[in-house]
Amino acid sequence: MIDRTLVSALPIFAGMEESALDKLLSNAVQRPVAKGAKVFEQGQKATSFYLLLQGRLKVMQVTAGGQQLIVRVVHPGDLFGFALAIGRTEYPGTPIAVADSIVLAWPMNMMNSFLERNPTLAINAMQMIGQRLDQAHNRIREMSTQEVERRIAHTVIRLAQEAGIHEGADIRIDFPISRQDIAEMTGTTLHTVSRILSNWETRGLVKGGRQLLLVSNLTGLKRLAEHED
Repeated sequence: MIDRTLVSALPIFAGMEESALDKLLSNAVQRPVAKGAKVFEQGQKATSFYLLLQGRLKVMQVTAGGQQLIVRVVHPGDLFGFALAIGRTEYPGTPIAVADSIVLAWPMNMMNSFLERNPTLAINAMQMIGQRLDQAHNRIREMSTQEVERRIAHTVIRLAQEAGIHEGADIRIDFPISRQDIAEMTGTTLHTVSRILSNWETRGLVKGGRQLLLVSNLTGLKRLAEHED
């Protein structure tokens, strides 16, 4: 059963009337997604759109040249799989659960009618999609113009801001993340990420472990990301 109190607190549904939200949820299907499982696959026909209720997902994309990239991390409250909204009939990536997760799914052919009948939801969805596009543009600019250490710094900062949990003086990224994941987020190699993170650990910027990343000096990382001395 869908936990309505949990859903109603999400930003995407802010300002919606209770009756409209109840109608929306009555058409949703709740699905558990075990750690390591895929919600759908890149290239699959887009038949549903989704909202992450609990957990975390990484969206993998394989380029035409065969390179595997993590193009996005999906956090609780995020919409994903809304291919119709960007003019696609197939999913452009593969969301994989990095922790046990729960998603809500709606038929793709209901998206337009939902948005037409709920202007508040439409505005919230447009803002969320706009933010994702802006983030994608920032990542493209970083990968095109910045040296690899700055790209990694920007990526770790984003993770700390979007999924960070304070533990004493540190900020722990609140889902399992490996150095290979960071390599795939930044378009570089595992060797390069390992070398840079090891250097940062020596400098007191981060702490690491297997599938674990803690930020110890966020201000220092921001200086490095902006290339300040």
